[in-house]
Amino acid sequence: MVTLYLIVLSLPFIAWYLISYLKWKRNTYNYMAKLPGIRRFPIVGTYYYFFGVPKEEIIDKLLNHMLVYGNLAHSWNGSTPEIHIQKAEHVEMILNNTVHITKGRTYNFLHPWLGRGLLTSAGEKWFQHRKLITPTFHFKILENFMVIIVEKTQTLLKILDSKADGQVFNIYTDITLCTLDVVCETAMGVNVNAMSGKDNDYVKAIYHISGIILWRFIHPFVPNCIFKYLPQGWKYERDLRILHGFTEKVISNRKKTLQMKILTNPEESRNGNESWGIKRRLSFLDLLLEACDDGKILSDIDIREEVDTFMFEGHDTVTAAMSWNLLLLGNHQEIQEKAYAEIKSVLQNKPTPTTISELNELKYLERVIKESLRLFPSVPFISRQLDQEIQIDEYKIPRDVQVILHIYGMHRNPDYYPEPEKFDPDRFLPENCVGRHPYAYIPFSAGPRNCIGQKFAMQEEKTILASIINRYRIISVHKVEDVKKIPDLILRPVNGVSVMLERR
Repeated sequence: MVTLYLIVLSLPFIAWYLISYLKWKRNTYNYMAKLPGIRRFPIVGTYYYFFGVPKEEIIDKLLNHMLVYGNLAHSWNGSTPEIHIQKAEHVEMILNNTVHITKGRTYNFLHPWLGRGLLTSAGEKWFQHRKLITPTFHFKILENFMVIIVEKTQTLLKILDSKADGQVFNIYTDITLCTLDVVCETAMGVNVNAMSGKDNDYVKAIYHISGIILWRFIHPFVPNCIFKYLPQGWKYERDLRILHGFTEKVISNRKKTLQMKILTNPEESRNGNESWGIKRRLSFLDLLLEACDDGKILSDIDIREEVDTFMFEGHDTVTAAMSWNLLLLGNHQEIQEKAYAEIKSVLQNKPTPTTISELNELKYLERVIKESLRLFPSVPFISRQLDQEIQIDEYKIPRDVQVILHIYGMHRNPDYYPEPEKFDPDRFLPENCVGRHPYAYIPFSAGPRNCIGQKFAMQEEKTILASIINRYRIISVHKVEDVKKIPDLILRPVNGVSVMLERR
């Protein structure tokens, strides 16, 4: 009787929800129908446009789509409405806004691994965590990370020395292992020795889970209830247990160490932030735990999610960026030699940069990196879920629509970059940037939700690239246009980057 009574009471609320949803759906469809774009069909939406398209051709297909329909177009991912934009003024409307900070549904595939960390969270949790984590990328902390980056770079150079004999090899693999070693020690204070080649369950799980996430992006219509019973789903659950278990164990051990430090030396603990940054290697995890000790409460799950997010964002993105850069430099010897001359001038007889002040002197190398990120942004697309209705030109875009920002396409727009396919680092000379829209170049996103670790990423890229260029002449085996690209969350070369190295 009570159950029946509750059902009767809930009926008006269910009816209200259904009516509201259908009304939103009808209004959304009417608004979307006014936008340019390909025809929509029931169930599949406009996804048929990509049926039979090899994954390495998807990004060019999207680029052509925007060329046909302009800087604003619609699509339907099944029954989910999407807007595609690549005009800097439109991009600014979305990114330079504290309202539209909710990430698009695309990021839902990352929730099982990253939870609601800084990359995937929204609302008050995102604001609080962003405020808390921002100080962890302070100049002094980045200086402290420099020691780790240099150590791992020196190990990488020893590995590359064994291959600098004219042989062709895939340098993407070596860069991947190096960045994994860097991010594990800077994020968690743990040396996983990925470059040693020894079996490590955590390293293997990172590799596996990245591939499975890519599979999920390519097969968006497979629901979770089916995915978990597929072989990919079983492997995904296994890898999640390994990744979460490893991070949780590290967090537990570091907490015990910190508590012991407080008990044995309370005076240093009260005044130890600066001494920690100088006297010992300070990891991202240590900083989060210290923040908790200062009264800013994060649960163990919060900490795990932020550490896992740091691992994800600080690994694949940097690997992809450096690999594309090496491909470009190997195809443009004159630019490589100009970068080498600058590096030699700054470092003299040193094999690698060791301070941030030295990195700051490498102005031309910085322009090389910026131009490489223009052509091959590590994240080719980002998406937002509209939390409010907006007006873009003459079109009204309703709330809850997913907006996809085409960074890759915008970076190749001839209105912003004449001869957009040309690799020209001098585009980023100060005088050549005058008049360019500030949102026409956003390899690290922009606005309040920009990449919090972009200075760390540039620091790592500059150090490793400067060291490689200083020691070897890089020769690319393939032309840039012949290297196929996969655009999931990260823009990756399908078969890596094949090079030859010659000792200088």
